[in-house]
Amino acid sequence: MTHTTLWLAQIQFFSAFGFMLLFLVLEFGLAWALLYFRIMAMRAHAPAGWLAAYRFWVRVFALAFGLSFAAGLPVLIQLGSVWPHLLGKVGDVAGPLLAAIILSTFVFKSCFLGPMLFGARRLSDAAHALAVFLVAVGSSLSSFFVVALVSWMHTPSGAVLINGQYVVTHLRQVVFNPALPWYATLFVALSLLMSAFLMLAVSAGQGLRNRAGDTYAPVFRTALLMAVAGAVLHVFALGGTAQLAALYQPAKAAALAAYWETGASPDVLLFGWPDASASVNRFGWVWPGGGASWLPVDGDGNWRGLDQFSGMTPPVALTFWSFRLALLVGVAMGLVALWLAFRMRRKAYDPSLLPARWHTMLKVMLLAGILMVLATMASLQFGLFPYVVHETITLSEVVVSVVSPWMLLATNLLFWAVYAGLLAGFVYLVRYVARYGVIPVTRRRRRA
Repeated sequence: MTHTTLWLAQIQFFSAFGFMLLFLVLEFGLAWALLYFRIMAMRAHAPAGWLAAYRFWVRVFALAFGLSFAAGLPVLIQLGSVWPHLLGKVGDVAGPLLAAIILSTFVFKSCFLGPMLFGARRLSDAAHALAVFLVAVGSSLSSFFVVALVSWMHTPSGAVLINGQYVVTHLRQVVFNPALPWYATLFVALSLLMSAFLMLAVSAGQGLRNRAGDTYAPVFRTALLMAVAGAVLHVFALGGTAQLAALYQPAKAAALAAYWETGASPDVLLFGWPDASASVNRFGWVWPGGGASWLPVDGDGNWRGLDQFSGMTPPVALTFWSFRLALLVGVAMGLVALWLAFRMRRKAYDPSLLPARWHTMLKVMLLAGILMVLATMASLQFGLFPYVVHETITLSEVVVSVVSPWMLLATNLLFWAVYAGLLAGFVYLVRYVARYGVIPVTRRRRRA
């Protein structure tokens, strides 16, 4: 197995899982936002904007749900084609979690999605709100088990490795592993930020064209609150994952800090360029002594550097910069949301009064949010390198043994073309619905 082949296989899985993650976080965030809109619309003398918001955003949710469901199929296919030996080694752990993902998807989301989308006129308000709630619960459960499986690979617990295969000893410890709280918080933060900025960008565009602030202001105000909460959670969760790495993933923690020499002063490189070939940091802005809480410690109390993990370290520059990129974009999105909340407070959060330059800013931040999701995933996936299950199973053990690098490159290009087309189609449909609105369909009446 060549180094190039291994990296192409990783990039292919990153592309498939990253595309699924983009729409999974949107689906999760929009599901709970829709429940909030539906409940607010049920109040006595509720403004018409809440029901209009639900009717519009349920269409966007349906698109996100369809794409997240379809994007999960290539991930499952790659587990059998590109990583054929993985399930043989972790099947006892992954099997129940994958079954829970599929079961929650079909039982909750698929069974109640129909009443949610098409039953508003046939069900009572309370029954329809219950269907929306159950879809949100199903989305939460399927996302929870996805996060549980990913987090277990970073901090395996509740299972023992026997003859090269994991055997579950405590299923509860498998699910509620040490990384789960931080990774779940990170997932919720990404969902809030992505969903919020999608709603902000679309609502601002609708307000600019239609000048109906009473219709779009509820969505705009709700999205601002979601964005601020998501930004705070995102920074908190990234800090927690860094501390988690110091306890359970020392090589990754050292790579995140670009800390090369064991026992040196615990200085952290905030920004700079880690040079792996010379094991030094170039053009660095260093925080002296700032790594006391972020660096691993050996049995003698010395700070562990990358020199202790020779040949088994993650790509330092990629791990270092993907983490910082995710952090910077999350902070920028939070600052934009805070400034908008302060600016629009006196204007009753009417997006039609937003200056044109802020419309462009919201579109840019939405694109930056996509970059933030992918950067967050990159810091997690490539920070685990060269392992697929931390310190026990390496990527080279589970990747397909006979495959051409040119074949992997060709399939990567094909996947990227398909994903680009699907993403463009999603954007086009959202813009189309935002421009022309939701057109009610009149029931046919029987002839007399």
